[in-house]
Amino acid sequence: MSTPIKTPEQIEIMAQAGQILSRIMRELKSGIKPGITTQSLNKLAEELIFDSGAKPAFKGYKGFPAALCTSINEQVVHAAPCERKLIEGDILSLDLGIIYNGFCSDMAVTVPIGAISPEAGRLIRVTKKALKRAINRVKPGKTIGDVGHAIQTYVESQGFQIVKELCGHGIGQQLHESPEILNFGQRHKGLKLEAGMVLAIEPMAVMGQPGIKKGPDGSCFQTADNSLSAHFEHTIAVTNKGPRVLTE
Repeated sequence: MSTPIKTPEQIEIMAQAGQILSRIMRELKSGIKPGITTQSLNKLAEELIFDSGAKPAFKGYKGFPAALCTSINEQVVHAAPCERKLIEGDILSLDLGIIYNGFCSDMAVTVPIGAISPEAGRLIRVTKKALKRAINRVKPGKTIGDVGHAIQTYVESQGFQIVKELCGHGIGQQLHESPEILNFGQRHKGLKLEAGMVLAIEPMAVMGQPGIKKGPDGSCFQTADNSLSAHFEHTIAVTNKGPRVLTE
């Protein structure tokens, strides 16, 4: 499957979508505290999306019931919002996608709920930095393997493990386009990046052993050993000047 190349005009629309998504994510983060439910965050996300003239990308996608993925602690990704209340010490991954003027944008952050353990804080920081290191490899002539290698080597050097079963993806008029962007890889291997590609890169790191299993809600994946997991994601355009983060 060929990787869609976007025109400069299409990338500008995706940049507008990314700015809307980034603003919504900031608003969601600012309201998070112990005692609120993930369903209330989903309700707020939907309101903010529609108020911005956009549509939720996840709701209804492969049967997913909500606009926002709210994965807590051992949940890696795709947990559906519910009436579970967040408690002090939890960590929460917020993963949100929108459709704006026919184009998708996708991002994720992991946030602490109140005071968290030092090691949980370190897991969050390492995963966020792994994404930053991966973004630095996003330039024409680099490869998908270079991106995955940057994530894997940094996360493992810090004593954590990456989730190998899940990956990032191309993005555009479809939420998931080619190529798949693994969170591991070999330098100089795999598809070469070209200007006009737009990628959703999303490292997922775990505190315990690698390996995941399906969660009880049927949509979420969680760590096999119930250890903590963190997740960050940005939508990035490949340009001749280097990476352009559209969701910053």
